Amino acid sequence: MMDWTDRHCRAFHRTLTKRALLWTEMVTADAVIHGARERLIGFSRVEHPLVLQLGGSEPRKLAEAARIAEGFGYDEVNLNCGCPSERVQSGAFGACLMAEPDLVADCVTAMAAAVSIPVTVKNRIAIDDMPARETLFTFVDKVSAAGCSVFTVHARKAWLKGLSPKENREVPPLDYALVTDLKAARPDLTIILNGGITTMDQCKEHLTIFDGVMLGRAAYQTPGFLGQVDAGLFGEEEAIAAGDAVRAYEPYIAARLAEGTSLHAMTRHMLGLFAGQPGARQWRRILSEQGVNKGAGLDVVHAALGAVEGAALVG
Repeated sequence: MMDWTDRHCRAFHRTLTKRALLWTEMVTADAVIHGARERLIGFSRVEHPLVLQLGGSEPRKLAEAARIAEGFGYDEVNLNCGCPSERVQSGAFGACLMAEPDLVADCVTAMAAAVSIPVTVKNRIAIDDMPARETLFTFVDKVSAAGCSVFTVHARKAWLKGLSPKENREVPPLDYALVTDLKAARPDLTIILNGGITTMDQCKEHLTIFDGVMLGRAAYQTPGFLGQVDAGLFGEEEAIAAGDAVRAYEPYIAARLAEGTSLHAMTRHMLGLFAGQPGARQWRRILSEQGVNKGAGLDVVHAALGAVEGAALVG
């Protein structure tokens, strides 16, 4: 979710769900240690509970980055062992680490020793021609022996050669059965399923087996789905309506505008909010065409919301 789930996106998503655990984009350990930390990993208090997702393969650096994350107030730190992008491969981390379970175990040990918050891992089932079952079980067993008890498993292989990052999210077949076998064989571990989950019914079905589900593209591209999560999965009384979420987000938008943030930086994450509803096209058009203008403000959001709610009344 690099370049997608920035702090503005997460603040918006939090208006739709109070209970779901939100994740940052992946940030490298080197960037956390040496970069502009407030810009890279700063967040708003409304975003809790919140996970910082780290990229890296050097135990010492990851431990330092985890320590910084805890100091910032993150609720959890996660080591990414699943991202297949070329940029990540060149740094010898992300999905490449599926072939290095002993190194990942060393990283987890160092990180856990540095912080008191949970240290978790996100991984694929395997990479390239590596046998999926043997790779996944060996990886999880070695890393869990190092102290990690929570694994978010994207139930696909990652092909580091021949497929783009986008293709790696779609082309390799999903293997839910293998991850089901992992959960059955390792019931003491917390196994969270990721990959291809797009409906509330699918979430509920998977939660009869797994300890959690992770939503990626579905949550971003159709964020209104998140408005169903608290009621559908956590037993809250009512779903959160899209229009109510927009109004709840307005104080955040106003505060960031006052700091000099462009409106588009925030509204770009909202384009799919009314997907499939009357007025969705008007909503997207107004935000896309007017939100990018210099000095654009809340009046643009009000106009877009008025258009979509007016279309719903007519419909």
